[in-house]
Amino acid sequence: MKVFCWHAGIEFKKHLTSLRKEFFRKSIHMCTALVPIALHFFKIPVIIILCCAGILYVVAESFRIRGVEIPLVSDITAAAARKRDEHKFVMGPVTLVLGIVACALLWQEKAAAVGIFALAFGDGSASLAGKTFGLVQVPFSQGKTAAGSLTCFFAILCSAFLVTKNTFVSLVVASVGALVEVLPLKDWDNLLIPVLLGGIAQYLQ
Repeated sequence: MKVFCWHAGIEFKKHLTSLRKEFFRKSIHMCTALVPIALHFFKIPVIIILCCAGILYVVAESFRIRGVEIPLVSDITAAAARKRDEHKFVMGPVTLVLGIVACALLWQEKAAAVGIFALAFGDGSASLAGKTFGLVQVPFSQGKTAAGSLTCFFAILCSAFLVTKNTFVSLVVASVGALVEVLPLKDWDNLLIPVLLGGIAQYLQ
């Protein structure tokens, strides 16, 4: 009994650590919701800042995996890194910046906002809901849950409708977004979700 309780305690601590990392990582994710507002007023400077931040991160992460810590940047990366990313180059921030910049450059302002909001709220909330409430896993999704997919759908639906005021467009964007989110794409959904959903929003409007 004592051994069982000890193992249960260890597993609970691991789950809490994983959940804490996920909340920290997705809070950064959701901060990207501020980008469309900034793009509206300062499009070119914001894109330049994002590109510079991405380059700085790549340099800092290259040093980190070689054992050289860059103050603040390396600390944030280590705090947010998933277990699968330990001792590896963490691609998440790179694909996040690429997705936002590509979306801003490819699509008109409203469509780009739809794509970026989908990334911020849809993808961000899906992981948190899955980790917190997810009991039913989606087959062949490498751990994605029904709770996460449903949360993603409704988050994208609401954010897309706030931008487009179009129910049909919002439903299509949310449906595609939920389908993409459930795919086992790892960090590459950060690139695919905003670009694809922004493109759909622009095409349908």
